[in-house]
Amino acid sequence: MKKIQQLFQSEDGNIEQRENFLSLLEKIVSSLDELKNPKTTTLGPMKERSDNFYKELMQENQVPTSGVGLDQVVDELTQLMQGHPYHTHNFVTNVLPMASIPGILGQFTNALLNGNNLWDVYGPAAAECEVKVVAMMSKLVGYDYTQSFGYTTWGGQGAVFSGLRLAIAKQFPNAKEDGVPNNLYCFASENAHYSLLKSIEAVGIGSKHLIRIKAGKDHSMDIEDLRMRMTEVIENGGIPVYVVATTGATDQFAIDDVQAIKKVTTDLEQKHSLKPIHIHADSALGGFYAFFNDYDFKANPLQLETDVLQGLEQIKERMQYLPIADSLCFDFQKLGQTPYLTSLFLIKEGKHLQLLDIEDFDTPYVGNRGYGSYHTGYTLECSRMGSSIAIYAALQAFGKEGYQQILANYVRVNLAFRAQLAEKTPMLQVVNESNIGPVTAFRLYPEGFNWKSEQSGSYTQDQIEYINGINASLFEIIGEGRDEVFFGDTTRVCTVSTSDTKQQLPVAAAKFFSISPYTETEHIGDMIQFLQQKVKVLEDAKVEYSH
Repeated sequence: MKKIQQLFQSEDGNIEQRENFLSLLEKIVSSLDELKNPKTTTLGPMKERSDNFYKELMQENQVPTSGVGLDQVVDELTQLMQGHPYHTHNFVTNVLPMASIPGILGQFTNALLNGNNLWDVYGPAAAECEVKVVAMMSKLVGYDYTQSFGYTTWGGQGAVFSGLRLAIAKQFPNAKEDGVPNNLYCFASENAHYSLLKSIEAVGIGSKHLIRIKAGKDHSMDIEDLRMRMTEVIENGGIPVYVVATTGATDQFAIDDVQAIKKVTTDLEQKHSLKPIHIHADSALGGFYAFFNDYDFKANPLQLETDVLQGLEQIKERMQYLPIADSLCFDFQKLGQTPYLTSLFLIKEGKHLQLLDIEDFDTPYVGNRGYGSYHTGYTLECSRMGSSIAIYAALQAFGKEGYQQILANYVRVNLAFRAQLAEKTPMLQVVNESNIGPVTAFRLYPEGFNWKSEQSGSYTQDQIEYINGINASLFEIIGEGRDEVFFGDTTRVCTVSTSDTKQQLPVAAAKFFSISPYTETEHIGDMIQFLQQKVKVLEDAKVEYSH
């Protein structure tokens, strides 16, 4: 057993085991640093993965009879790093951040303690941090912290799912025992994240009961279409229970108008004698711009440039209404700069969590003792990672001003990217110009075509599919050079109408997503040059599409 004990942290804090542990950690960090190159977006050269790559891994690997030494384990971990994407200034593919040092320290502390956030008796550190960060973010967003509550969960998906559970329980408290009625409906923008679709399937409402609301030219939910579609559901015997307002969409940073959505639901509740309809703000990405809700835009203490300031004011115009929502979320592993998985779900009226709780009788080894007062029986998870420790560490280290600086820089580099894109590559046109934030979606148009005409519905189905085909080829060419500059892409940044059919067709677009703290305006020129080269490769290939 002595050999086995050496695989654990010491029981008594002895120097020998600590120094051995630290030497292994130092080797991991040193190995990582040796692979870094700020001019690329991968740790060393990219690995080629054949069609049989994962099948071969399955064939070759099995549990060893005798364990190998920790030095060899570290060597194998180092091998896994090679070819892995890394968040240098050229990493602009999506909302995949570099984990900050305070976030890593918090996550590391949690790993050392390995407490179970299910119960404060088992995880007191995480329980304390969870209460702290819930209060901190409630105050930041404008909730009454004496009434609100929440918990950490598994990403924005977990928050959307938890909000839906809560929405059902508020209208049908016995649904846990009796099952979900078969006439419930949920509503979200056509540009909303697919997490709601998965959540509706999981609770048994059924995907056919998800009503997708069309989006306007700014890619946000069309409020009149919402009113019309909800009215149709009600008049046909359906019950609206849940509306998801996307406040910062992943592909184009669309921000739904929570205030207007609330006006629609309140009007319909009064007109049709309905119970309150739960509104969840999917603020997993964009909610962090609430750090500017109380920023003094006149005094401008951070001395932000005029165009950056204007962009942030535009974001605030809608983000200031987040506290109207019944629940919301913050994915700290996104713009919060912490490691995966660190998401926070907030509820305006914390008392409603009681509707999701289970009886002490059903949790016989936790929650009904005379000691410990923090038992999270209302979460879908049983065992829970103490990710609130990483969140707390980041909030402490960055502070409000630190987050404001990095969030403002995302706006700054996007504005610079858009300006240079328009000047130097007019065939690459921005398709989310009205949405200021960390992401710019852009689309390649052949001569004679443009985004304005396409968005207005002037093109036929064949023409739109022709443009999509060209962009799909561009994605492949850009992707082949992703170790140099790692751009993102999406097959549906939005949909547009056609001039010859009644269909709404998806619009494919490439994405510039500023997420690295090292990406600055001085780097934009090289990225534009990269895109110019890739467009030329496509043109030289003379790819033809029927249209």
